[in-house]
Amino acid sequence: MVPFRKMHGLGNDFVVFDARRKSVALDEAAARAVADRRRGIGCDQVILLEPARTGGDALMRIFNADGNEVEACGNAARCVARLLMAEMNRPSVEIDSEGGLLRCTDAGNGRVMVDMGRPKFDWHDIPLSEARDSNAINLRLNGMDIDAAAVSVGNPHCVIFVADADKASVSEIGSQVERHALFPEGANVEFVSMVQEGRLRMRVWERGVGITRACGTGACAAVAAAARRGIGSRASEVILDGGMLMVEWRPADDHILLTGATNFVFEGAIDFAELATN
Repeated sequence: MVPFRKMHGLGNDFVVFDARRKSVALDEAAARAVADRRRGIGCDQVILLEPARTGGDALMRIFNADGNEVEACGNAARCVARLLMAEMNRPSVEIDSEGGLLRCTDAGNGRVMVDMGRPKFDWHDIPLSEARDSNAINLRLNGMDIDAAAVSVGNPHCVIFVADADKASVSEIGSQVERHALFPEGANVEFVSMVQEGRLRMRVWERGVGITRACGTGACAAVAAAARRGIGSRASEVILDGGMLMVEWRPADDHILLTGATNFVFEGAIDFAELATN
């Protein structure tokens, strides 16, 4: 039996396995089985903690619900940071990840702030399949012209500005943009509308998952893209289906700070061999 913890950040939920002291045989197939909401535990992402490789207190590996390993997840980083801070009795920790070293700080009342580093806008850093102005991308889908911006926050994002995010065709458009040829590694897709100065409404289609209630890196991408276009503030509340995240894109060093709630749901243990037969 392999122990796990179930956590979520605004309904963006995770199953966390700790392999820092004892290895966990988690591969793509096992991650898919764990994430299955009918036959497994159920989650948007499966998280595997391992000893840090390049510094930090632990390495965080991230598997989407489809089993593919990805580079970054802001909400997962905040949840993992809460576990590590409680374990180490410290107000801050550093998490190693494929997307870079993440510095996380206790923000009080179950909230955690994570420094996501600098957003990247150059087409080959996102990456895009060809040279494009990432601030003004036109995507032709089903006879429609989609106005979008692209940005990397450790993982690729396509931000689509719409009049009303609540009325956006998130599933139909998001699934097509995720697999668009312009995004060779796929894309997380955000549908963003302006509520007022310093407040955005966002809905999200996550790469390898589908519609989720929140996306931390997506919120960072939305604020950066809106500010870059001059239509939003560098410090904004982002209202998602699961609640609110605070994003600040600091002018001093261009780092993005992401702050929001974290929640522990339950803990248990699972038999991977039994799971494979379900």
